[in-house]
Amino acid sequence: MNKKYENLPLRNGVGIILLNKENKIFVAKRIDNPKNFWQMPQGGVDKNENYYKAALRELEEETSIKSVKLIKEIERKFTYILPDHLIGIIWKGKFKGQKQKWFVMRFIGKESEININTKHPEFLDWKWIDLEDLTKIAVNFKLNVYKDIKQELSEILH
Repeated sequence: MNKKYENLPLRNGVGIILLNKENKIFVAKRIDNPKNFWQMPQGGVDKNENYYKAALRELEEETSIKSVKLIKEIERKFTYILPDHLIGIIWKGKFKGQKQKWFVMRFIGKESEININTKHPEFLDWKWIDLEDLTKIAVNFKLNVYKDIKQELSEILH
């Protein structure tokens, strides 16, 4: 990491591992990185907002999904650092990465509820994937987070 960025703080964030009834994981392709990288819904925590409420808000803002049931809040937090070429651009240059609290949720609605064409769209496309494919679709700077989540999720689901 470039020395001028090392003192930047990490942004508090949340992530949502959304499972359908077949235990497939919801992922979406970002508008700002349309290569073959997909991610689970995630985003920042507002000041004085609790993590679970932030997760529900982010999920709805990004996917229109409201019909969920909490399965588990993962105890530990996961951290990623942005690559140098994105630090200073993303989040108005205030943060070098994120420290995230993740929640495993079950989607209990109908697929017609899913709508990524939101007020401020972040995604081009979405799909359900198998757990073993989770680390094949992640952008490189989030890969370690996705590896750790894959491990956590395999313990929860088995």
